[in-house]
Amino acid sequence: MEIGIDSFAAILPDPETGRTPSPTDRMADLLDEVQVADRVGLDVFGVGEHHRAEFLDSAPAVILAAAAARTEKIRLTSAVTVLSAVDPVRAFQEFSTVDLISGGRAEMVVGRGSFGEAFPLFGLDTRAYDDLFAEKLDLLMTLRETTFPTWQGRFRPALTGQGVFPRPAQDRLPIWLGVGGTPESFGRAGLLGLPLMVAIIGGSFERFRPLVDLYREAGRRAGHDPATLKVGVHAMGFVGETDAAARDAFFPGWAHLTSKVGRERGWAPPSRAQFDAMAGPEGAFLVGDPTTVAAKMLAASETLGGLSRITFQMSTASLETAAMKRSIELLGSEVAPIIRAAPKA
Repeated sequence: MEIGIDSFAAILPDPETGRTPSPTDRMADLLDEVQVADRVGLDVFGVGEHHRAEFLDSAPAVILAAAAARTEKIRLTSAVTVLSAVDPVRAFQEFSTVDLISGGRAEMVVGRGSFGEAFPLFGLDTRAYDDLFAEKLDLLMTLRETTFPTWQGRFRPALTGQGVFPRPAQDRLPIWLGVGGTPESFGRAGLLGLPLMVAIIGGSFERFRPLVDLYREAGRRAGHDPATLKVGVHAMGFVGETDAAARDAFFPGWAHLTSKVGRERGWAPPSRAQFDAMAGPEGAFLVGDPTTVAAKMLAASETLGGLSRITFQMSTASLETAAMKRSIELLGSEVAPIIRAAPKA
């Protein structure tokens, strides 16, 4: 199982002082976090894409290119590229460039995104939400296979053999499909034979098993090799010296962001009791000391029929810069050895 970090480059006010760090300082901290993850041997670091004031990741390929120049082994990916809102040609060029800078370590996780700000920002019609994504995914996959594509769709001018450059260092740029809880998205990933990255940011891992089974069955029916139908999970996670320390470091930022989004969407404010339940044995938060976190990761993999990758969404702990870096160190030095020594399913 590959182990990694996903960051949304969150920039949050201190809950006690109300002070917000400067964007320059937060970006410097983020690049330091990638370097720590590389140094301690984690497998992958992802940067999300949002177009909101509380995040600095509207241009993830730029951040990943900076990270590529400062790291040696860790794979670098989007988490996710909001493909519906970008030109696939430009996205492919950007990530091919990251691949060249990194010496063949770039990947893409593409999805429709959980926020809608990108659509009006780029003049797109939200009524075409799914059609835009399906068409742009088709074009992105075409670009991966051919340098001089011939392609036609509804939402962008046709390609009639123009060259798309640069090409990546890897023979085929890895593309994962990022999904939430929509059965159609799981089925689409299986039909296309793309590896699946499941965002599980609440509830339990168990409730996603039928959807993962749907993905694998769709892939089997489409004739794809089961070995290529990889499943990854993106989950809220944080490692501390103790369970209590991990929860205390993660909760304030998580509560701040969850409350802000909740006000926009009509949710009730989250409570500490709800958070502690999610961090408990039955919840989907991977928050605790190294032994607790490793046990939950292995249990999640068993529940979902075997996972190829788990990435930790740690951004809401960014208020505690030192704790963030220590958490990444613990994930690489203490959690990862337990996972890697576990018997293969």
